[in-house]
Amino acid sequence: MKLWGGRFTKETNQLVHNFNASIGFDQKFYKQDIRGSIAHVTMLAKQGILTNEEKKAIVAGLEGIAKDIENGTLVIDGTHEDIHSFVEAHLISRIGDTGKKLHTGRSRNDQVALDMKLYTRDEVLAVDELLKTLLEELLTIMKNNLDTYMPGFTHLQKAQPITLAHHMGAYFEMFRRDRSRLHDIYERMNYSPIGSGALAGTTYPLDREYTAQLLDFYGATLNSMDSVSDRDYLIEFLSAMSTIMMHLSRFCEEIIIWNSNEYQFVEIDDAYSTGSSIMPQKKNPDIAELVRGKTGRVYGALVSLLTTMKSLPLAYNKDMQEDKELTFDAIDTVKGCIALFTGMLSTMEFKKDNMNKSARNGFTNATDAADYLVNHGVPFRDAHGIVGQLVLFCIEKNIALDDMTLEEYQAISPVFEEDIYEAISMETCVQKRNTIGAPGQEAMKQVIAQAETYLKEN
Repeated sequence: MKLWGGRFTKETNQLVHNFNASIGFDQKFYKQDIRGSIAHVTMLAKQGILTNEEKKAIVAGLEGIAKDIENGTLVIDGTHEDIHSFVEAHLISRIGDTGKKLHTGRSRNDQVALDMKLYTRDEVLAVDELLKTLLEELLTIMKNNLDTYMPGFTHLQKAQPITLAHHMGAYFEMFRRDRSRLHDIYERMNYSPIGSGALAGTTYPLDREYTAQLLDFYGATLNSMDSVSDRDYLIEFLSAMSTIMMHLSRFCEEIIIWNSNEYQFVEIDDAYSTGSSIMPQKKNPDIAELVRGKTGRVYGALVSLLTTMKSLPLAYNKDMQEDKELTFDAIDTVKGCIALFTGMLSTMEFKKDNMNKSARNGFTNATDAADYLVNHGVPFRDAHGIVGQLVLFCIEKNIALDDMTLEEYQAISPVFEEDIYEAISMETCVQKRNTIGAPGQEAMKQVIAQAETYLKEN
């Protein structure tokens, strides 16, 4: 069944039909299509455009179609152009001519705009919930690792000592911002386009605000041309998902490095690793690598939709059908990646001794040695040079700053005293840094308390 056949005298070429059809992918939002149609006919009856008997028959028919699709007795096939024509054709076959009144006062343009918004709105909430679960796992790791010392890096070079709690806290902030972006998208997109018609509204006395209320929108959109041609919310969602994937990819890159023989900071659970077909000793971080790799796939969806939309005149154009497949794929990819990453993280073993040893042997306490000299009256520039000599000495001896004798310290600068060892211990280096946002335990406890409150309230 075609919704537009009256104007045409020839059948559509099969190849053209296949190229034009969208049912292969827009069937994904059959629930939203049926929900939107039920709200639409409910409004039509309220406005006296349909009788209550007609409304009841249509609603019952639509609910029956939804139930049959759910239980598998009705299969969505490729004989129809799109999900809208599929539903309408089966409605008419079930309830007769009354079913032909379903489409009163609307166009496929505002219908598909509604379906896509309803579907995307649901998926925004689903991604948000997955991020919340990930944040809860990160918070657990933070709570359990306030005194797990490890090196902090810049340029992939060991820089200063931090804690695992502090490192995980950085990702907590990233994913918290991701949730904030999703919330902003939801707030902007949550207005109903149905009733906009093809582009110029309709002469029927529709109550668009009532339909919006039935569908849990904040209200109706205010320009019918924009309503049917707006894809900003999809571009925003793809952008937000691209940022989520970027954060996951950065995290995965670190886990891959930490999992290497050279670092041995983590042991990835067997369930999230694979072996080699030829090298029996290998345990590969495949899930982390796949998440990292799939980031480009989501980026591609964003760039594709931006490119599709960049030169489209108002109002609706068939090009916009290209928004669905790539968005559906990006959503499925992001949801799968977050879920798998969270599972991998929750089962990962952190090798705390190796982390601590790496921090000690990487001169991460060199800055604190310089601060020690400054606190004893040495100008910072001179202190910087003195500590540089200490590091060079340790490299030549293959030892850490903690391993130098007091005599060796004093041979380079007589300012050093016995208390230098306490000043450059991992515990001192980290725990004395207690400005908010720093890795010290007191500062981290404040941040963790705020994070707990945030998760309870959001």
